[in-house]
Amino acid sequence: MLQLTPHHRLLLAVNPVDFRKGINSLIALCQQHLNEDAYSGTIFVFTNKRRIVFKLLVLNLRFYPSS
Repeated sequence: MLQLTPHHRLLLAVNPVDFRKGINSLIALCQQHLNEDAYSGTIFVFTNKRRIVFKLLVLNLRFYPSS
């Protein structure tokens, strides 16, 4: 379950994404093309070419266990 609050940022990628890309490729897209930190808690929305399916990417470092 994803709970949206007024404090969340939501960014929609305008260009479609090849959905065969994995999480590391989507993180690279956020950092290189959108100039955003993928680990900031921002919600990134990606669509496929036909715009009938979407993927959400939400990463936040505080939820990762420490090594």
